Amino acid sequence: MAFDYAQKMAEIMVLAAQQGASDIHFSVSKHPMVRIDGNLLPLTNEPVLTPEMAAGLIGVLLTPEQQDRLINEKEIDFAFSYEDKIRFRVNVYFQRGYLSAALRLIPTHIRTIEELNLPAVLHEFTKYNQGFFLVVGPAGHGKTTALAALIDEINHKRMDHIITIEDPVEYLFVQDRALIDQREVGSDTLSFHRALRSVLRQDPDVIMIGEMRDPESISIALTAAETGHLVFSTLHTNSASQTVDRIIDSFPANQQGQIRSQLASTLLGIVSERLAPRIKGGRIPACEVMIANSAIRNLIREGKTYQLDLIIDTSSQEGMISLNRSLVELVRRREISVEVAENYSLNPSELRQLLG
Repeated sequence: MAFDYAQKMAEIMVLAAQQGASDIHFSVSKHPMVRIDGNLLPLTNEPVLTPEMAAGLIGVLLTPEQQDRLINEKEIDFAFSYEDKIRFRVNVYFQRGYLSAALRLIPTHIRTIEELNLPAVLHEFTKYNQGFFLVVGPAGHGKTTALAALIDEINHKRMDHIITIEDPVEYLFVQDRALIDQREVGSDTLSFHRALRSVLRQDPDVIMIGEMRDPESISIALTAAETGHLVFSTLHTNSASQTVDRIIDSFPANQQGQIRSQLASTLLGIVSERLAPRIKGGRIPACEVMIANSAIRNLIREGKTYQLDLIIDTSSQEGMISLNRSLVELVRRREISVEVAENYSLNPSELRQLLG
């Protein structure tokens, strides 16, 4: 009897969604695996994948054009919808000559800042008409989800033109008061850079860049923020101060002064997020929040980023939050254990002092 790969793929997708998984993995010589609350778990009711089975299952996800691209480029990113009920961001790649795939589940419902347990001060960043705002943190810790909450809040409150440039498009926004254009690299535009270069000619008010990958995208984002647009993006960095350094250090030395000055004048704030495992199951965000007040702007301009942490730590009355204080608050509310807080802290000795 022939193996029905489409049906098997559908069963695994539905099961993962029902169990609240964040990711599904297909890899030869392993059971299909799901990630739940940050932990990888094998689906032991499913067979260990042979090369043929892995290729058959992954083939269900690919169009003929995508298969050609995969053969040529050896890996491919795209979005996949199962019956318009479950949506995935998919990366298919080769390892040791065999096909593998990682599928990230994208919830269809865009949750609000409150539903995500994010700091209420994030609402303030949706009220600006221009400037540059970043959500940063490790991969898989909720950056895209937090960004979607901010964009959707603008969608429900302002008659703005919002353009997103993503690779691939993840959350699908339902237009409310705003006009939203979501551009996917590969299908709606030939490249990230081309889309970025033309975005300012499309009369946007708000621009969301899925990820800042290189100096060119950072430079265009800063210019857009300087010329009267509200720009949102993400970066894979661990903290606000590290983010400022990463942005400036990605440019050659002779351009760093100009970038420092652009960043100092356009930055609105940076939120650094970690999803920490809760005592009662699930995950909850621990967040560092840096708001670009005059002291922060001066330190960026003068290249004194090593002092940013001190300003964040001593400016809680302005809405700033250090990561350690966020973790301490979660411990005191009995959301997370002390061990988890220490694991997620960038300065565990200070954390222990704060916990007393």
